[in-house]
Amino acid sequence: MYVKGAPCVVFVVLTFWCGFPVFSAGFTTFRNVTPKVVQEKLIWIKGQEEVSLYRIPIISYTSQGSLIAASEARKYSGSDHGPKFLAVKRSTDKGYTWEPQQFVSDDGSIVKDGLNLGAILSDDEKGIMFIFYTMCAHYDHCDTSTTHVIRSYDDGVTWTNSFNVSEQIGTRMFAPGPGYGIQKKLPPHVGRLVVCGHTSKRGMVCVISDDHGETWKNGGYIKSIPFKQPTKAGDFNPNECQPVELPDGSIMINMRNQGHYHCSCRIITRSFDGAETFSFDNLYFDEALIDPACAASTLYHNGVLFFVNAMSTNKRENLTLQWSYNNGTTWSGKLNIFPGYSAYSAMTAFSNSLKYGDELYILYEKGQNSANSMDSLSFMCTTRKDEKSQTIGHLAKDMEMLEMGITWNEFHWLAQDREGWRSYTGALCSSGSEED
Repeated sequence: MYVKGAPCVVFVVLTFWCGFPVFSAGFTTFRNVTPKVVQEKLIWIKGQEEVSLYRIPIISYTSQGSLIAASEARKYSGSDHGPKFLAVKRSTDKGYTWEPQQFVSDDGSIVKDGLNLGAILSDDEKGIMFIFYTMCAHYDHCDTSTTHVIRSYDDGVTWTNSFNVSEQIGTRMFAPGPGYGIQKKLPPHVGRLVVCGHTSKRGMVCVISDDHGETWKNGGYIKSIPFKQPTKAGDFNPNECQPVELPDGSIMINMRNQGHYHCSCRIITRSFDGAETFSFDNLYFDEALIDPACAASTLYHNGVLFFVNAMSTNKRENLTLQWSYNNGTTWSGKLNIFPGYSAYSAMTAFSNSLKYGDELYILYEKGQNSANSMDSLSFMCTTRKDEKSQTIGHLAKDMEMLEMGITWNEFHWLAQDREGWRSYTGALCSSGSEED
């Protein structure tokens, strides 16, 4: 749903109809998926709770069946620099309603280079949630960059104080994600936690843990060219990234091509040893995944590889979901989610063990007037082609409300007031955004 004049971070729910299954190499691949948007809500909105701007959406399922969404609450301006809160929202009903936001970390009021998200990770074996973020990512009035992690042991209800992981992985700038980390489900290294990101002037790198996040060490990397030198347009500079485990146990990394090296498209690589090493022999450019050099998300779910991004060569717009039945060798279909200004996006789905159905959950930045002004963060869900959803009715009510002449100020107020919003739409709405 697009609200004219409304800035937001958007949450979208999609489900998809699956045709016949094909069994191969011990896993099932589904054919003929037909994603369909069934729910969209503004999760964070520019100016909400006196926060200047919400950016950098990340989202994950939990092992107990909840959804956790997080974003940067940029206190005084929309700059990547400056002080921020780490804002978290939790849903226990698959995104239909959201609990009031928590500010689970606060970098102060005078810091010049505040916290930057970030990656969220579910340890399904232990029921622990992790959120990683970086301090001093731009070396603005600070000399040492550090990576921090907070944990939740109660399904995202409460969060610990931050732990400085740089004591274990070093103090080079490491910017996780933005997106989610993974826990390996298949050999090699079953149970390993993997978080990937980028470094200043160095390229893409992963960190790994084999003891459920008690200790972390550096894993494999893809160096930028030139290495340890300032980069410019046209250089090979892998940047923000998202790991995903494929059915053979390998880890695919889908990376932002910061310098538009070779193409305005995504860089892809794979590791076959649990993210300990990466080789240029396994690196390629996926020219089907055109990209303006922006954060994106990928997800392997029920035999299908999904990818969502601002599908444009040079503009942050046209948020589109694509899917592949052969692990990204070819892409078989696409669904345009929002044709307007859109930027960073994140995606998750519940594990099959929870039996929550074929739903994808997307959180993305949604703009009003400019690709440089992502005013809100929106949550979206897709559902099965042959299913009807009450949420469709909710979206119709949303449009009716706006068509009745309710002003943006009234809309903004309603989005912050749960009961007031329900009285108009029967569902919550909120919004958010990032880099850079």
